[in-house]
Amino acid sequence: MMRRPMAPPPINGPRYNEFIQSPKVRVIDENGENLGVMYTREAMEQAQSVGLDLVEVSPNADPPVAKFLDVGKFKYEAQKKANLARKSQKTQEIKEIKMRPNIDDHDYDTKMKKIIEFIGDGDKVKVTLRFRGRELSHGQLGMILLQRVQGDVTEIAKVEAHPRMEGRQMLMVLAPK
Repeated sequence: MMRRPMAPPPINGPRYNEFIQSPKVRVIDENGENLGVMYTREAMEQAQSVGLDLVEVSPNADPPVAKFLDVGKFKYEAQKKANLARKSQKTQEIKEIKMRPNIDDHDYDTKMKKIIEFIGDGDKVKVTLRFRGRELSHGQLGMILLQRVQGDVTEIAKVEAHPRMEGRQMLMVLAPK
């Protein structure tokens, strides 16, 4: 029987062969058959006779569950699965749409199309209403406009931050439902 040179214990990833610390493990062979609970030494010898390693797949169980696997292949597949999960993850961005309180209907429709597009992509939308000069004394016009925006996107988005004044601008944040 050929012995491998002693490797350092695994820092990350599953424990295998002589690094399994439990005296007894529940063993599952290479075909997925449950061989029952046995001593770790005995299970390791059986795994080596098949040409595989004894890999601890569920260390928190009582007793821990170990499987006959190829350690390198197991680590490679786990890494590929983690990379695929990371790749399919979408980060949510905050897109900003700027308007004025006396916006014309056609301009409003154009801005609404962009808002609907951004929300459809899964992004949050920050609607900013900028007041200039005397417009600031007519804050209710801005509130009416933002309520109109909120009403137009009520089926696809929810209001995350209700309209509020910040200096010379009024802000509202919409998030996809």
